[in-house]
This record gives sequence, C-alpha cells and structure tokens, in this order.
Amino acid sequence: MSEVAESCGLVAVIGAPNAGKSTLVNALVGQKVAIVSAKAQTTRARLMGIALEQSDKHNAQIILADTPGIFAPRRRLDRAMVAAAWEGAQEADAILMVVDAAKKNREALFEILETLKDRPERKILVLNKVDLIAKEPLLVLAQELVGIIPFDEVFFISASTNDGVAQLKARLADLMPVGPWNFPEDQVSDASERLMACEITREQLYRQLHDELPYDSTVRPESYTQRKDGSVEIHQQVVIARESQKPIVLGKRGARIKAIGEAARKELSEILGQPVHLFIHVKVDENWADSREIYEEIGLDWVK
Repeated sequence: MSEVAESCGLVAVIGAPNAGKSTLVNALVGQKVAIVSAKAQTTRARLMGIALEQSDKHNAQIILADTPGIFAPRRRLDRAMVAAAWEGAQEADAILMVVDAAKKNREALFEILETLKDRPERKILVLNKVDLIAKEPLLVLAQELVGIIPFDEVFFISASTNDGVAQLKARLADLMPVGPWNFPEDQVSDASERLMACEITREQLYRQLHDELPYDSTVRPESYTQRKDGSVEIHQQVVIARESQKPIVLGKRGARIKAIGEAARKELSEILGQPVHLFIHVKVDENWADSREIYEEIGLDWVK
C-alpha cells in the first residue's frame, strides 16, 4: 500500500430529483452520509461525502458533492438549491450524471443535459435503478442520452442493491489526480454533527408524515452538548409554515413527534457511537423559507 501514491479529487453528483443521488453517495462512501426519502428534492444543501478506494492499485480519496436535484425553481429555497447543484459541479474532476433509468417522464432530465452540454468537466453517465428495467430499453436509453451529450463513459448500476457500484468507485479512483488527501482517513462527510443530527430528524419527518407535510418545513439546531457521562444532549426546532400543520407534526397527544424523535435518536446514537438525548419542539414561522440565517445553517447561498 505504501508504494501507491495518494490521490484526491472532487466528483459532482448531479441529476433530476429522486434519481438516487444520495443513495449512490451513501453506497460509494460505504455508510450513510446523506438522508434519503421517497420524496423528491430531499437533499437541500451541497453535502460532501468522502469515499476511500484503497488497494494495490489505488490509495484514493474521492470527495463526492451530493447536490440537490436540479428542477425548475419557483421559490427562493428552490433557486438556492438549484444554484448549489450547479456550483457543486464547478471544477470537479468528474461529473456523475445520475439518471433514474426506470422513470418514464424525462422532461427535467433533458433540460439538465442541455445545460451540461457545454461544461468542460469530464462527464460520466450513471444509469441507476437498472434492477427495475429490462436490458433492451436500458441500452436504448443509454444510446439516446449519449447522442445528446458525448459522455466519456457510461455505467449501469443499482445504488440500492450495490450492483455495479464497486466498478464505478474503482473507475473514479482512477480519475483522481495525484495529491494529498483533503480529509482525515476516518472522516466520511464534511457535515458537522449538529447539521447531520438535524438532517436525520428531517428524514424522519419525511418518512413518517409522507405527503401530509409539504416542503414547508425544516429542522434547526438549538444546542448540541457533550455530557460528562459520555452521552450527547441535542435540542432541535422543527419549523413549519402554518399553524394548521402543527397537529399533523405533533400527532394525537404528541404521539407523532415522539415517534419521529425516537427514530431519529436511535439512528443518531448508532451513527455517533454514543447515547443520545434528543429534545424536539415545533415552531410556526410563515417566513422561514426567506430567513438568511436558516440558509447559512444548511449551507445554501442567499439568492434573490
């Protein structure tokens, strides 16, 4: 291993909402760094996952920019998310264009391809969810997309089953320029523990409330304190836009918010490797999506 030179580079992971970008980043890293839900546009800020590929051939650190899905923005939050996605692609050593191969409606996809066409970075097409589609239409789709943009390479994977992920990771390691690693060996994400804790709670909000709660919600950190007994005490605020949403989040006699908190606490305890005491309260703020402070907390640039 010592004879293999260190290499390190940036890979931007872009695509339409719900293409499986976060699932792919988690698979490449080998553990959970990005939240995943069936709802589109779950990822809001640009989050870096850090994958290692160490073998007789590679000693590579692959920094993966998991970007928000690119879509037609309407609100300020939408515009900031799309700006973060394209910013994540700048000066990357490779851009992974992740496509949900099983999705029939590809209107958003073609808009992204049009913008991607003239970018100078190395472009790799990743057809995801190949376990859900027959081989023949898959090859037709690949041919169609390569006809629009001359992708340098094409990979067929299933991020959820890990099929093809190892081959993609090895190829990304090949592309990383020689140079020192940017992060310590044991670091898997650039997200702070405070932000990661909020993201885990937000994921549970989406999972447990499904379509009952729209995107008019976020989770903010209040405090994060290491106790002397080796546990951590976390206080968070679930912010919603309307008073009418409060009973949905709280549930009957507070049962829903309790279940959300318990699921988030359990997962956080596993991720952090220590006991977690999680306290959540709900706040109504109609204008939270226009709060500069909240944008800074989740790593988004303020856009007009």
